[in-house]
Amino acid sequence: MVSLCFLVLSAVHLLLQNMTAKCFEFEGKMDCFVLVDSHKKDTLNSIQAPYTCINFLLSTNLPIFKLKESCVRRRYSDFEWLRSELERESKVVVPPLPGKAFLRQLPFRGDDGIFDDSFIEERKLGLEQFINKVAGHPLAQNERCLHMFLQDEIIDKSYTPSKIRHA
Repeated sequence: MVSLCFLVLSAVHLLLQNMTAKCFEFEGKMDCFVLVDSHKKDTLNSIQAPYTCINFLLSTNLPIFKLKESCVRRRYSDFEWLRSELERESKVVVPPLPGKAFLRQLPFRGDDGIFDDSFIEERKLGLEQFINKVAGHPLAQNERCLHMFLQDEIIDKSYTPSKIRHA
């Protein structure tokens, strides 16, 4: 898993170098960027019920992030946690998450419900848009919960909310 993330991160890094040269150059200056991209989904079985995780890659040149590239696996409930933390602790207007999938969990559906590939792809894109909006917000970038979410393999939900200081 880790080596796959590093291979993908290397490819993303090369892509970003090309993108930054094309997209972010304005009057000879390079802007700061944060790019979060989803690249893989896994449906896992737990004792309670199966669930889907999505791997997210972060690439940035912002000095506030300790890692310039990272790869984390997150599920929908992790996004709900991040959103509630940001609403509680910051002055950021947090965008909505893609909707819950209550109807997809009903039995006797003609598809795979919450494990249907088209549903997972749609949700993955919605979560990617959400996290890119949040990660690109200057005030949200100072929140410890966002840094944990994007850069720590395991989210410590008993953390003490605080701000990240610029280096």
